[in-house]
Amino acid sequence: MISYLIGKLIDLTPPHATLLVAGVGYEVDLPISHIAQLPALGQEVNLFTHLVVREDAHLLFGFLIKTERDCFRQLIKVSGIGPRIALALLSTMNSQQLQQAIEEEDLNTLCLTPGIGKKMAERMLLELKDKLNSPLEFMPNSSLFAGSQTSEAAIRKDISNALESLGYNGKEISQVIKQLPELNDLSQGIKEALKLLSKH
Repeated sequence: MISYLIGKLIDLTPPHATLLVAGVGYEVDLPISHIAQLPALGQEVNLFTHLVVREDAHLLFGFLIKTERDCFRQLIKVSGIGPRIALALLSTMNSQQLQQAIEEEDLNTLCLTPGIGKKMAERMLLELKDKLNSPLEFMPNSSLFAGSQTSEAAIRKDISNALESLGYNGKEISQVIKQLPELNDLSQGIKEALKLLSKH
C-alpha cells in the first residue's frame, strides 16, 4: 500500500496531479477542494494516499490531511460507494461537514453530491453513524496554485474538467462557468463554482 508521498508537483490537470518522487511520476486523484490548496508547479507537496487496485488499473487517491484520507477509507466501505463517489463527496464537503450531515441526518446535504440519491444517503446514515468522529484538522495554509501564469480560458477548462469528474453534467457545468466572474486563479474559480452549484 502506498500511504504517503512527498514529491515535486510537476503537472496539474484537475482532478489529477502528478508528483515526481525519486524519479518516478505518480498520478494522484484529489478532491477538488484539495487541488485548490496545492502550491505552484515545481513546489514540494506532501500527500496522504490510498491505493485502489482493480483488474484493469491501479488508482492512487491523495489528500492533504490525514483525516480526509481516513474519511475516504470509511466512505468506500459503504455498500455502493466506490472511490469516485467518495472523492466527489469530499470535493463538495470536507470530513467535518460530512460528519455533521451524518450526525444531523441531513439527507439534503448528502444528496447535493452527484451520484448520491436518497437511498444511498439513507444507507450512509445507517452505516457511517458514529464512525466519522475525527479530530478537527485544518487544511495547510500553503500558497495556492499559481493561476496567474495561466490564461482565463485554461482556468475555466480546468474547472470544467474537475466538475465533470465529480459527475456534474454538461448543462450544469456550462451554466456555472458562464456565471463565474473574471478569473485569474484556479483556486478561487473552483470555490466559486462549487458555491454556485450548491445553490442549484
